[in-house]
Amino acid sequence: MGANSKIEWTTHTFNPWWGCTKVSEACKHCYAEAWAKRLGQQVWGPKLQRRTMSDNHWKQPLKWNSAAAGLKDKPRVFCASMADVFEDRDELIPHRFRLFSLIEETPNLDWLLLTKRPQNVEQLSRWGTEWPDNVWLGTTVELQHRAEELLPYLEKIPAKVRFISAEPLLGHLQIEPWLESTIDWVITGGESGPKARPASPQWFTDLHAQCMRTETAFHFKQWGDWAPGDGENLPARRMALAQDGTEMFRVGKKIAGRTLNGRLHDGLPNARQSA
Repeated sequence: MGANSKIEWTTHTFNPWWGCTKVSEACKHCYAEAWAKRLGQQVWGPKLQRRTMSDNHWKQPLKWNSAAAGLKDKPRVFCASMADVFEDRDELIPHRFRLFSLIEETPNLDWLLLTKRPQNVEQLSRWGTEWPDNVWLGTTVELQHRAEELLPYLEKIPAKVRFISAEPLLGHLQIEPWLESTIDWVITGGESGPKARPASPQWFTDLHAQCMRTETAFHFKQWGDWAPGDGENLPARRMALAQDGTEMFRVGKKIAGRTLNGRLHDGLPNARQSA
């Protein structure tokens, strides 16, 4: 985490604090919670305090902003991989407003705010109907009912770019109406980690087809720990049937890779693609 992120769809990551509370099926095997516990940080759940960061940590984006001056393509900053900017807790109010000020002070960076709580954005942000041009707002939709619950909230926010993270994808999504009217970018992928659940390949191909029909940027991040069996992914530790009947082999994230239908999909929203 930090400069030169290993996450394929961002340049850097920045965490204004660590910690969160689980709110959806996508949170069940949260990588951020596992990472925090591995480092001895007890910051997950409604009763535990969040870990705040040093002043030196907060200076990092200012350095990235200076380095990006004059660049044709703005670096993207994923905020926050270890928290949720729009978690509604009194202790986070000063840190969230410090973050908003930092975003305004770094116009050479595009800030990607990904939340599982878009219903809180209107209340907790300070930008009203005039959002900065360097803010992209996204929400996680792993199942159809989450899309129907959360996307109307995202639709209300006038961010320059609005996106979804369908990762880990846990079911078939039919979101074409929102792709036509609201969503500029779709990120999707399978689950990784020791308790990862296999995804159906058809879920990804159907979502890709919806994006192609609506000319929505599509990014396939990973298969996760499970990949469809095609003779190239062996030896595998386990085999399971995906919901669509495909044989999925547990081969690990690295071997499973991130090609879908034989190619990489690294789409970016049209509003931010290079000319």
